[in-house]
Amino acid sequence: MKTPKILLFFVSLLLSTAAAAQETWPVDKANDWYRQQPWMTGANFSPSTAVNQLEMWQAATFDTATIRRELGYAAAIGFNTMRVYLHHVAWQEDAIGFKERIKTYLSIAGENGIKTIFVFFDDCWSDHYRPGPQPAPIPSVHNSRWLKDPGSAIDDNPALMDTLQWYVKDILTTFKDNIYVSMWDLYNEPGHFGHGDKSWPLLKNVVAWAREIRPSQPITIGIWNDGFTAFNQYQLENSDVITFHNYRDTTSLITAIDTLTHYGKPVICTEYMKRPNNSTFVTHLPIFKRNRVGAINWGLVAGKTQTNYPQGNKGGEPEPVLWYHDIFRNDGTPFSPEEIVFIRKMNQ
Repeated sequence: MKTPKILLFFVSLLLSTAAAAQETWPVDKANDWYRQQPWMTGANFSPSTAVNQLEMWQAATFDTATIRRELGYAAAIGFNTMRVYLHHVAWQEDAIGFKERIKTYLSIAGENGIKTIFVFFDDCWSDHYRPGPQPAPIPSVHNSRWLKDPGSAIDDNPALMDTLQWYVKDILTTFKDNIYVSMWDLYNEPGHFGHGDKSWPLLKNVVAWAREIRPSQPITIGIWNDGFTAFNQYQLENSDVITFHNYRDTTSLITAIDTLTHYGKPVICTEYMKRPNNSTFVTHLPIFKRNRVGAINWGLVAGKTQTNYPQGNKGGEPEPVLWYHDIFRNDGTPFSPEEIVFIRKMNQ
């Protein structure tokens, strides 16, 4: 039995559309976009009153006063970009309200001359989450309540993949042309915290979902571990602009930049600055600026995430003399006034 021509036409159309939806931006388009951006500098941002990304976004704890004040600190030192994590549970519980809160956040950021890189999924830290009041931080413990998304929940409940699809597509459809959204970072550090190859299905799916929506902003998945060869190749091939993490010294940073700029696309570092590792503003910002590589450090204001404390500590220790991450205390006092002077100078 012959297949009707009209059916063949629609099958062909669907296949061609699907193929087109999977395409990354051409190099020329990516570079044209990047030339229109200022040199990107900024921080990974969570308000100091939020212990994790879910507390940031839930209605009862969405703290606009703190967000406004702390983004003001960022703007005052010349930062123009924040990287901000979302969480699907906030959408699952209250999709309309969640999107309204994102709009409110973007409005506040825009008033401060700041654009945002939103992050959808994350393989790092706690595997246990639920809506409602979030637990208090464990005293002095670095990122003691930060949440994976979705973590191992998707291993136990494969149907969660459908929920995540609607979540990603809803957020992208709503904000795909928002002028205050800089980029979409689809998946933070896939394979980390022992997930390994279990992260592949969601990684491939979120790329497909994003390509189907076709946001006007570029999409990216940051390189974070040079030993994850297969992940890295896939992430590079499916990113419109290249992003990466580097918390090591200048030799490591220069090697990473030289390697990644070889691909011809814009390059942005979306996590760096670990003072005990000699990854600092003074050492790294001149290298980023000289190469016009975006520089987004970890942490703006020390607060409930406690990322000014070192990773791996047991809790109960006094505040470290040398902060691990973060720039300000919650009253706006800088950890290092000299750093602030230097950051301002670099951002002029």
